[in-house]
Amino acid sequence: MEQEIIKIEAAVEAILFAMGEAVPIDRLAAALEHDVDTTRKIVHHLMDQYDAQDRGIRIIEMEDAFQLCTKQEYYDVLSRIVNLPKKHVLTDVQLETLSIVAYKQPITRAEIEAIRGVSCVHAINKLVEYHLIEEVGRLDALGRPILFGTTEDFLRSFGVKSTDDLPIITPDQIADFEQQAIEEANITLNT
Repeated sequence: MEQEIIKIEAAVEAILFAMGEAVPIDRLAAALEHDVDTTRKIVHHLMDQYDAQDRGIRIIEMEDAFQLCTKQEYYDVLSRIVNLPKKHVLTDVQLETLSIVAYKQPITRAEIEAIRGVSCVHAINKLVEYHLIEEVGRLDALGRPILFGTTEDFLRSFGVKSTDDLPIITPDQIADFEQQAIEEANITLNT
């Protein structure tokens, strides 16, 4: 029995390594000829082994899919050998735009601009270029505007399994943010 589990884990590693991208759990289960729950348990056991052995690779889970990745702490070593570009540093405008997309997706550019109050064409273009957001469809409205949503790279970059794992913003926090924005803008309100 233990020998069979070792072979299944080896098959999981081979599949995830060869695919190079996230593999949905149902496709992984079908390839292994096991049910989804058993496959998920096997992959989670393998993930625990990687963590316990402090290896250079890990398996990450993203919205019912798994991917074999290099651990972030080895990025500098890898970049020296293959001259990978450094990770992009996001500006405040890009972070704000990305946050709006993450929490409101799918969302159009016009809706993002209505929330931000300014044009965000450049920020959206950069976020698409960085593969943090992507076109996820078209709104069934006049002009058929593009709908944007986050990508797997977004999930990977921010270390979350799905957008459901993003922090929940409470009404008190929203009020604090609004107050900070008012103070930053030096706006006085008539009450």
